[in-house]
Amino acid sequence: MRTPMKINSFDIQEKRFSIRFRGFDIHEVDAFLEEISTGLKVLEAENSALKEEVRRIKQLLKGYKNQEDVLKQALLNSQKVLDQMRENARKSAENILAEAEVRAQKLLNRAHQRLSQLHEDIGELKRQRIQIESQIRSVLETHAKLLDAAKTDTALLDAEENKIRFLTNAQ
Repeated sequence: MRTPMKINSFDIQEKRFSIRFRGFDIHEVDAFLEEISTGLKVLEAENSALKEEVRRIKQLLKGYKNQEDVLKQALLNSQKVLDQMRENARKSAENILAEAEVRAQKLLNRAHQRLSQLHEDIGELKRQRIQIESQIRSVLETHAKLLDAAKTDTALLDAEENKIRFLTNAQ
């Protein structure tokens, strides 16, 4: 199979045929070649315009693909950042929760220690109250004995005084 030769309108216009006896009408051939040349010029112009349009569309497509790649990368980066932010927030929440649990445990331990100290203080105060009550009872008993002794002494003194009066009056 023969490869079609590349031909353009200029080649058609410049093509010259050898003239032979009883050949084609030269004017008809020239007119036909001119018509073909003009049609080919139009087709070449359209082809050139279409090639330019294809080139422009390919450029646009390439730009769109680049934009798509950039957008995909931006989405991936955004997703990574979002995932990292979620992970950081989760870790932060875990840390806050752990710190809160530690603080709560410390407060609970201090409350237990304070409660234990209060129980000890209450026990000490009860012991002191019993001791003070015992001391007061002892002091009261001592004073009661002293009062009884003073009463007895007063009664003896009164009896002695009455005897002295009686003797003084009898004399």
